[in-house]
Amino acid sequence: MTDISKWLIIAGVVLIVIGLAWSLIGKLPGDIVFKKGNTTFFFPIVTSIVISIVLSIVLSLFGRFFK
Repeated sequence: MTDISKWLIIAGVVLIVIGLAWSLIGKLPGDIVFKKGNTTFFFPIVTSIVISIVLSIVLSLFGRFFK
């Protein structure tokens, strides 16, 4: 298997895991929601931080594993 095929498989698995986690977790405490009339503004700051930390850890582990 070539390097690009391994990375594509890893990227696909990571995207599937993120999609499943997103559907299960939904909105985390700390996410900002403003509702006024018919307008809703949703800023998922805590969710973004959690996803960033998880992706950093996962990509770091994959980088060490596939070197």
